[in-house]
Amino acid sequence: MATFADIGVAAGINILFAVAFLVAFAILRLQPINDRVYFPKWYLKGLRSSPMHSGSFVSKFVNLDWRSYVRFLNWVPDALRMPEPELIDHAGLDSAVYLRIYLLGLKIFIPIALLSWAILVPVNWTNNTLAKSEATDKLQFSDIDKLSISNVPYGSLRFWTHIVMAYAFTFWTCYTLIKEYATTAAMRLHFLASERSRPDQFTVLVRNVPPDPDESVSESVEHFFLVNHPDHYLTQQVVINANKLAKLVKEKKSKQNWLDYYQLKYSRNQSKRPVTKTGFLGLWGEKVDAIDYQAAEIERLSKEIAEERERLKSDPKYIMPAAFVSFRSRWGAAVCAQTQQTRNPTLWLTEWAPEPRDVYWDNLAIPYVSLTIRRLVAAVAFFFLTFFFMIPVTIVQSLANIEGIERRAPFLKPIIEISFIKSVIQGFLPGIALKIFLIVLPTILMMMSKFEGFLSISALERRSALRYYIFNFVNVFLVSVIAGTAFQQLDSFLHQSANEIPKTIGVAIPMKATFFITYVMVDGWAGVAGEILRLKPLIIFHLKNFFLVKTEKDREEAMDPGSIGFNTGEPQIQLYFLLGLVYAVVTPVFLPFILVFFALAYVVFRHQIINVYNQEYESAAAFWPDVHGRIISALVFSQLVLMGLMSTKGAAQSTPFLIALPVLTIWFHRFCKGRYEPAFIRYPLQEAMMKDTLERAREPNLNLKSYLRYAYIHPVFKNDEDGEHDDDISEKLDETVLVPTKRQSRKNTPAPSMLSGASSPSLPDVAENPQGLKP
Repeated sequence: MATFADIGVAAGINILFAVAFLVAFAILRLQPINDRVYFPKWYLKGLRSSPMHSGSFVSKFVNLDWRSYVRFLNWVPDALRMPEPELIDHAGLDSAVYLRIYLLGLKIFIPIALLSWAILVPVNWTNNTLAKSEATDKLQFSDIDKLSISNVPYGSLRFWTHIVMAYAFTFWTCYTLIKEYATTAAMRLHFLASERSRPDQFTVLVRNVPPDPDESVSESVEHFFLVNHPDHYLTQQVVINANKLAKLVKEKKSKQNWLDYYQLKYSRNQSKRPVTKTGFLGLWGEKVDAIDYQAAEIERLSKEIAEERERLKSDPKYIMPAAFVSFRSRWGAAVCAQTQQTRNPTLWLTEWAPEPRDVYWDNLAIPYVSLTIRRLVAAVAFFFLTFFFMIPVTIVQSLANIEGIERRAPFLKPIIEISFIKSVIQGFLPGIALKIFLIVLPTILMMMSKFEGFLSISALERRSALRYYIFNFVNVFLVSVIAGTAFQQLDSFLHQSANEIPKTIGVAIPMKATFFITYVMVDGWAGVAGEILRLKPLIIFHLKNFFLVKTEKDREEAMDPGSIGFNTGEPQIQLYFLLGLVYAVVTPVFLPFILVFFALAYVVFRHQIINVYNQEYESAAAFWPDVHGRIISALVFSQLVLMGLMSTKGAAQSTPFLIALPVLTIWFHRFCKGRYEPAFIRYPLQEAMMKDTLERAREPNLNLKSYLRYAYIHPVFKNDEDGEHDDDISEKLDETVLVPTKRQSRKNTPAPSMLSGASSPSLPDVAENPQGLKP
């Protein structure tokens, strides 16, 4: 049972680690040799030059200016100084709204913490219920538990204080949420209205194009949209299954990196040519000359790449029944994306196209009919992953309950009873052990999301974030509470009648706050401070810089700015919202630890977003409804937990008053969903028309077709290194996509064709009006 002393030791260890990380970062960021690690975003924007290009030899690697070390904490005010509009322009709306989640935590929990410490802590402390239970029922507790609701006597009128506070906390949380939802929705609409033209504003992804024996996919798509969207259709790009080609190109790049490494190694020591083994990662197999072997592998892959390119251009089987269809106006794209195209709702499915950077190209080749099966398989796999992960979580909980271990394994008692070791085991080890178990989880969940077939990186991350949150809720919270309670009160369970066990659980649940305090300190204090140090990218950059870098371009490619990591960061924040809302009424001592996390994380991630992270995509804060919904679910769960606790504490008469809380909260969520969520899933036609009108006035000669024509070509055909120009490749793909047709009728067309001839005319022959205006 963790005591104040154990929590103090854990806090000291974690504060020590956090301060060490922050000081190390403050010093390492000043060194010229690390400049690309800690400021890569500015290099990518072309606004920063390397300090290693000037000065003496030593000063190129080490900062010799002692005055800069005096100001080594300047990064904190610098991170807070940039105003939000400038931050949005610099890093995008996704990054700015992500930071607002941390601010939302502070807005919610600072007033709650002040109120609970001023009212609930004195109410809980001024009782002796736990002391009596220790004497009669052998219930184990610590001084921390005296600050919780468990210390209030059975059936006491003091529980009305907790009920009133639950109402106050709920109303304050809902008020803060609706203000934030309205602000974020307004920011999104303003961002979309003020942003420059992007391909995804004019483009729709159409899937499940029905097969036609007489027309190619490209002809079918062009024909369908010329007939059904004649005034707004502009151009289309069919989806090519280039996954194998992309894999070969990636493998060739890897082999080229190895060749560069071996050539650089040989140039430094020409007395001996480097050798390698032909097996996996060079660990086994026949020994060969490394340079010759990698050169031969590159030559082999170059031939395979050329052959695969030819197959892509000549074999129609590589053409998928999907296409990116672009329109002359945002209004036309909005109408198409948000309406049903045919009588059969399973054909010609349209949705907003992700922005080109956001497209996850590997999944575009997955047949639409297999998506349902894939998602069922992923759901079953996730269930078993969650279920079997309960085992290590239960083991972690056993570490947090030394008294139970000593009774079952008395031979460990002499070692465990050493004061410092006991404090470390109970106050620090459980949190770090759980953190270690969770390290590989995000990778597994992202693999599941990719298997399900989502078409954008943002959708993959949102799906993975949802699963990570569910996993945290089940394993990190529920299993930790249940398993921890069982271990803590094992002796009490064995000696009580069955009808008394629920009461014991009701008393013990608030006591698990000590475990979560240790977890928050490990993950939310030391973990967040470790994030800013960027130890892994620092090591990898210098390894690449030493072994692979030969040119300035190589040095730029060695930078790894990374991104926010929504799939891991947002579920972590949501776990803290859940813990804070659950324990706000029952164990208020928990709240200050949450506040430290939100404040520290806000400063750290603001710095990272300004100087480091280069977001892969821009979804215009499309994730916010998920954030709002998960906070609401945490709030409802906290209310249900309080109802359960009251029923075990002899305050069942308060149940009618508590039932109203989840009902009101769910009604509030439905109101917010109806009022604000459409701004995140639809594009208002009024906004689209206004944006189109303004753009026509400002840029009357905009050649939209040339801007959109190759926006959604597979990245493997861009920046080609095999001797073909991007435009040439695209033209050849267009030529092979438009397979000659024998079709003489329009039997699959819902309405009679307005065009004559055996095949659809090319777009320039139909109209040359880029603004979509009728002559």
